[in-house]
Amino acid sequence: MLPWFLCVPLGSKVPTQRAISHARSRNAEPKAAIHRDVGAGTLIAAAPKGLPTNKEIAAMKSQFAPTNDTGIAIFERLESEVRGYIRSFPILFDRGIGTTVIDADGREYLDFFAGAGALNYGHNNPAFKKPLLDYIQRDGIIHGLDLATSAKKAFIGAFEKYILKPRGLNYKLQFTGPTGTNAVEAAVKLARQATKRSNIVAFTNAFHGVSAGALAATGNKKYRSAVGYGLAHVTTLPYDGYLGPSVDTLDYFEELLNDPSSGLDKPAAVILEAVQGEGGIRPASLRWLQRLRDLTERHEVLMILDDIQAGVGRTGKFFSFEAAQIVPDIVTLSKSLSAIGTPMSLVLLRPELDVWSPGAHSGTFRGNNLAFVAARAALETYWADSKFEDEIARKSGILADELKSIAYDYPNIGFSVRGRGLMYGLVSQEYDSLPIQIQGEALRRGLVIETCGGRNEVLKFLVALTITEADLRRGLSIVRESIGAVQASMDRSSAESKSATKV
Repeated sequence: MLPWFLCVPLGSKVPTQRAISHARSRNAEPKAAIHRDVGAGTLIAAAPKGLPTNKEIAAMKSQFAPTNDTGIAIFERLESEVRGYIRSFPILFDRGIGTTVIDADGREYLDFFAGAGALNYGHNNPAFKKPLLDYIQRDGIIHGLDLATSAKKAFIGAFEKYILKPRGLNYKLQFTGPTGTNAVEAAVKLARQATKRSNIVAFTNAFHGVSAGALAATGNKKYRSAVGYGLAHVTTLPYDGYLGPSVDTLDYFEELLNDPSSGLDKPAAVILEAVQGEGGIRPASLRWLQRLRDLTERHEVLMILDDIQAGVGRTGKFFSFEAAQIVPDIVTLSKSLSAIGTPMSLVLLRPELDVWSPGAHSGTFRGNNLAFVAARAALETYWADSKFEDEIARKSGILADELKSIAYDYPNIGFSVRGRGLMYGLVSQEYDSLPIQIQGEALRRGLVIETCGGRNEVLKFLVALTITEADLRRGLSIVRESIGAVQASMDRSSAESKSATKV
């Protein structure tokens, strides 16, 4: 049985399509220009205003409620309303192999989502499966708290050998509870302890997690409002490009730091993503990152780099900050660190910042030894030399070139492109329902792809780093076909609307 939104005829006059035609007839916002961050392999675009509300986004996704059992009825009946991704992909998935996911009926889908960035090496990578199965077969410790285990020792040794030493990095490792938001909580707590200051600077469109402390540094009000009380001790400042390509937002931050009457309490730290993911695939320029690092060092403010989604090779290097040649004080890692989708989080911190008292940031599941086994195998398989980085760079060029070609071929839609490495977004400049409609058409054609941004205005490309060139091009071809189908449907609706007006 097909998911609900795949049963909608392309020619249907749905409200979102009429809204598109109406917006165009009123001369929608001018299309944003594409700007290249020279030498960074990065595309960025200025964003016009006028975004729909979160409630309107939800209505777009649920305007055609499912009427038949697609194999997920039990989830709709018993699982909380908080469930999210299942609404975009109402399919009963069963297996995953590489960049392919297979539903319970045996239909295959190409995966351009990679577990929201948790599956950089694809599904069930055989390089990790055998070590895991061998470890379980020999009754290796599974749950280890923060005890010393052979699996943990081997991971720490591999991380030092393949990641820290080649990059000249001197960090201590803190294992937190196995979620990204827990790593962020630990990083922020540590920064406050080490500096004896409470204020944290975060940036617009940031996403750092949904626990209370991380939410205070997260921008989207959809997430912030869920906490039920005021979020304090965080100052939000404009991210790179937030005020347009001609404005260096760090001028404002520097003035606040220099002016004793600015009202800004001296921060313990700034926390940021080098490429914002959930916030809309927004890469900070390398120059902006370098200047921010200089500012924080001169004013003795710590820098926390949240590399939970953009790290582990996603932007081309193991760390997203490597291209800018900066060294943060604290780094948070999770998602693809465990290699195969098992929960794991890690905080990297300069040794002099390690002011924790024993057990001060504890957690029952800090010692996921299955994650240690797979993570070690990933480091040994992919990060022993530069071949994997070279492969990512080559595929990044293919992805960027094809997305620019798509944007060029559909001038009436008004796309722009931004991203870095294998973390790219196709941005709908009119901020209507286009990405959601394209997502539905892509799923109908066998492609899993997600949207992001404050209003879901971005079609998000998070392909597995191990994807073959053939699968990458096949998926991009499906995206192109899906956009063409949505464009044709829009044109038909516009023509019908004009005809009805004449009558």
